Amino acid sequence: MDFTGRTVVVTGAGSGIGRAAARLFAEAGALVLGVGRRREALAETAGRDEAISAHVADLRDPAAPEEVVAAAVARWGRIDVLVNNAGATRIMPLAETTADGIAELFVLNVTAPSLLARHALPHLRASQGCVVNVSSTYGHRPLPGGAHYAASKAAVEQLTRSWALELAADGVRVNAVAPGPTESEALTAAGLPAATVERIKSDEAARIPLGRRGDPDEVATWILRLADPSATWLTGQILTVDGGLELA
Repeated sequence: MDFTGRTVVVTGAGSGIGRAAARLFAEAGALVLGVGRRREALAETAGRDEAISAHVADLRDPAAPEEVVAAAVARWGRIDVLVNNAGATRIMPLAETTADGIAELFVLNVTAPSLLARHALPHLRASQGCVVNVSSTYGHRPLPGGAHYAASKAAVEQLTRSWALELAADGVRVNAVAPGPTESEALTAAGLPAATVERIKSDEAARIPLGRRGDPDEVATWILRLADPSATWLTGQILTVDGGLELA
């Protein structure tokens, strides 16, 4: 996969899958705008790699998506790939569901990637680029206690399919990767106690046929493959990368 001369925007680049994707794109020759809320984490992602530029933004701010796209275009004059990876995880049983809880999930998991894609679209049309959304295996399987998280990821998968049809005539491809449980800071960021996080990780690993949680690089590799400029006839697909969990 050769991304030389191509520009890539990766959200949620401060850790986990986003960090791995930003680094792999840079290794493949791309110029990468790594977007996240934490300056220090983005600096760690970039390290000494001049191909990765850190951009601090809170995508929950309605103005942030347009500003992120403008920053990439101002720096490089084009956008070839948009990776909508930033998202929130929340355990919220129905009995504890609140309007604010639902809104917080959907504003980051659904609204932000929609607005990013909207503002990037003129540039993606010009470059005949692509969008890679990051869903979850729970975007198409139930998650008791986390129904609204699962629903937000189901929305991402429908956005992917619908945009793929809508933009096909423009030569813009839209696909998604749906990771299973992957090592990241998501559970801790959701506010769960350390003991609960470890229990969830252990339970997840026991349910996965390949016997373990995923590594961010294993998922990021497939993000690059979906974005590969040579994958010219692939669009509207949801690729599940979950160690066989979908089958269990």
